[in-house]
Amino acid sequence: MRILIAPDSFKETLTAAKAAEAMAAGVREVLPAATIDLCPLADGGEGTVDALVEATAGARRSAVVTGPLGEQISAGWGLLGGEETAVIEVAEAAGLVHVPPRRRDPRRTTTCGVGELMRAALDAGVGRLLVGLGGSGTTDGGAGMAQALGARFEGIDGSACGGNLLEIRSVDRSGLDRRLGATEVVAACDVTNPLLGPEGAAAVYGPQKGATPAAVEELEAGLVHFSKLVGDVDPQQPGLGAAGGLGFGLVAFCGASLRSGVDLVMEAVGFSSRVAAADLVLTGEGRIDSQTARGKVPWGVARVASEQSVATVVLAGDRVSGGPTEALGELAQCHAVTDMGISPTEAMANAAQMLQRLAARVLARRLTFGEE
Repeated sequence: MRILIAPDSFKETLTAAKAAEAMAAGVREVLPAATIDLCPLADGGEGTVDALVEATAGARRSAVVTGPLGEQISAGWGLLGGEETAVIEVAEAAGLVHVPPRRRDPRRTTTCGVGELMRAALDAGVGRLLVGLGGSGTTDGGAGMAQALGARFEGIDGSACGGNLLEIRSVDRSGLDRRLGATEVVAACDVTNPLLGPEGAAAVYGPQKGATPAAVEELEAGLVHFSKLVGDVDPQQPGLGAAGGLGFGLVAFCGASLRSGVDLVMEAVGFSSRVAAADLVLTGEGRIDSQTARGKVPWGVARVASEQSVATVVLAGDRVSGGPTEALGELAQCHAVTDMGISPTEAMANAAQMLQRLAARVLARRLTFGEE
């Protein structure tokens, strides 16, 4: 049997490559003669740089930038094969991973470092800039990023952040880095949420970044105000709510186009042809929930495999039923470590071991291809 293993990272526990290795170990317990193709993926978040650099025989670079809490951090980025395209992960410069749990409050975090990382790529002379929008710890609508690239906001001192957007009185884009006009900027989105409203950046993702209900209301009001000042971008456009509204900022200040992050990565790694050579596809992420079917890796993988009539099995640490989660179930079999009676805490503490056990368990129950 030929098995393609193509997971995303499991947030705060396993990289996509480590998750793929754990799944493969489980497969080999049951099917030692299986031919396994490891294809770790990303959707704009963690692992996007590595996936694209490897697929294009590119190189990694780094720069010291302002972190989400204002501290100096080292952030990596990639120069793809041919040295004309750069790829950046927002998570590297403004990721939730850089914000200790006790300090998580998206009213206080900024995307300034993302703009600085973009400047570093522009300094390298690239003509195309891919910005992966997953894993952020911010909800500032991209205002901090825009500042770092030369935009000026009257009414605030220091870096723009989610909590001071309401203080901005005017937006001046005349000082934006002129090199942006000659650079194609592509925002690789991992979700389709708009900037505002009940499905927007503050309401859906603010709580995941530490926002209380009151903070969510404050963030939403700030994003509404900021989007009105910017004025020339429809905030309800799908994808603008990605990375705390950074999708909006990239479109408004950098003329970016929006693309599905997982589609972009799958194209780079030749995913469709690898599916065609497989009898079964395994994919997964840390948690299957309402966001999975909005553009995450398991959804993209299952969609492509379904188009080629290749069965997909999704393996996760945990899952929440209902809504879009059920829509994923129409394309793939879904299983979670917690289905085995294991708590989410234990699943995260022993992520590789638990994922290996789940893969072996699921494969052992498949008596024939596509059957439990």
